[in-house]
Amino acid sequence: MTSSGRVNSGSLNRGPRDAARNRAALISAAREVFATQGFAAPLSLIARTAGVGQGSLYRHFPTRESLALAVFDENIVELQDLAADPDSTLDDLFRLLVDQITTSIVFVEVIKPVSFGDSRLNSAGTRLTDLLEGRLDEARRAGKIRESVTAEDVILAIAMFAAIMERTAESSRKEVAHAAWNLLVQGLAGPTAAG
Repeated sequence: MTSSGRVNSGSLNRGPRDAARNRAALISAAREVFATQGFAAPLSLIARTAGVGQGSLYRHFPTRESLALAVFDENIVELQDLAADPDSTLDDLFRLLVDQITTSIVFVEVIKPVSFGDSRLNSAGTRLTDLLEGRLDEARRAGKIRESVTAEDVILAIAMFAAIMERTAESSRKEVAHAAWNLLVQGLAGPTAAG
């Protein structure tokens, strides 16, 4: 990244033949800008940080929400890749989720229970629920989580955690994240797993 806040891309706008690269640069820039400036950050800043023009940004993402959803979708893909690893555990998924929420404020905005009303969000939410459910079964059998805990319960706990992160200063986010998530996990685990 250059001192002006732009990704060093060689030229400001790579043009339509580099659409996939432009899209990836925009998603990466959005993750960075939303994390540091919040969800209301100027879209022009995201375009500049990505090293593309605003026209390119709006061709790929006509709304702020569609850009946020693309970041969210990348997070889900990362979680799915981890869940596909047969050696991964529910704890591994929780750690990645906590890291994603802690470092990406846009993830917090997108997982709010009442969000954008975008049908693509429902699809992403279903994917998250499905990957959690598989790992929850294993954790229930191992006695690490209450029998009654569902994927929807975990999503609710994530939303509660996200609400805390949204109101936490960036400088103390990691410390607060650790403490808050530990409390929520204790509640999900219950006396059986703790005792």
